[in-house]
Order: sequence, then C-alpha cells, then structure tokens
Amino acid sequence: MAKLNKPLVFAIALIPFVLLISRILRNDLGPDPAEELAIETGEWTLRFLILTLALSPLRRISNKIEFVQLRRMLGLFTFFYATLHFMVWLTFLLGFRWSDIIEEIIERPYITVGFSAYLILLALAATSPKLMVRKLGRNWKRLHRLVYVASILGVVHLLWILRLDIGPAAFYGTLVFLLLGYRFFYYAKARNGLFPQA
Repeated sequence: MAKLNKPLVFAIALIPFVLLISRILRNDLGPDPAEELAIETGEWTLRFLILTLALSPLRRISNKIEFVQLRRMLGLFTFFYATLHFMVWLTFLLGFRWSDIIEEIIERPYITVGFSAYLILLALAATSPKLMVRKLGRNWKRLHRLVYVASILGVVHLLWILRLDIGPAAFYGTLVFLLLGYRFFYYAKARNGLFPQA
C-alpha cells in the first residue's frame, strides 16, 4: 500500500497544474488572465506549503510513517508551484524586463516579501536530495526550519496582493498559526520530557 501512495499523491498534486493549463487553452481566465494566473499559482503554492507543514503533526497524531514519507515530494511540489508563480510574474506582469527585477523587489514591499519566501523555498528544494541531507548533517534540520518563515511570508504576500479580499489570506494564516502553535507546543512538551522528540 505504501508503494502506491507516492504515485497516487504525485498524480493528485499535478491536477491543479493540469486544470490551469486547461483554463489557459480554453481562454477561461477572466478579464485579467495574468492576475488570475498569479493568484491561482500563488494560492496553490501556499496550499501545498501548508499541507507539507501538516504532515509531521499528522504522523504524530496517527502514528503512521507514511505521512512523513510524502513530505519531500510535497515540498518539491510547493517549490514547483512557487516557480510557476514567479514565472507568471516575470513573464506576464514584468514582461521579462530583467533589468527591472531588482528595482521591483526593492521598491514594492509585497514583492520583497514574496521573493524572500521564494528564495527560502529554493534553498530548501536545492538541499532536499539525500546527498545534501548527509552533507549538511545537523545543519540540514536548522535550514529546513526556515519553511515556517516562508509560510508566514507567503501569507503576508497574499494578504498584500488581495488587499480588500482578505478572506483567503486570513484562512491560510489561521492554518499556519495553528501549525506553528502545534510545533511550539510539541517541542515545549518534549523539552520537559513529557514525550520524546520525533
């Protein structure tokens, strides 16, 4: 059963991408296709990021190792959708004006926040192979704890973009807050010896 989990989850994780391609081909992206693509890819990035963060708590609660075995794959899918989001911004909103990238990042705070989150995800994706885990040793765990920083930055980025319609950002922010709260509670209890760290 465990061997079937990864191919199944891989196929399911590709569905949002396939649906986006289908909408593009059908010209079904509304009056502002670039903005719609940016919002959709950004939200899917955040959804996959939150899902990845939820895997460790799910494993502890259910005592099923299968959840952790999916973490690397879903983390890479998070980076995949984040890269799509970045490419939408670069292609449709910035028009491949490479010389303007630095200026945009510096002058627009929501881009600064979003790009910072993307750089964190890039670093995590680059160090996800087992070879890098062995090379970095204990530093690997320290580095990958930045995923929580990326999740907070992602919520702030979305909140800044949506502005008036803060419902989605508030929803994702609540989930991130709960996951961070669970992590803090778990490790506080572990430090007091109430149950072993995992």
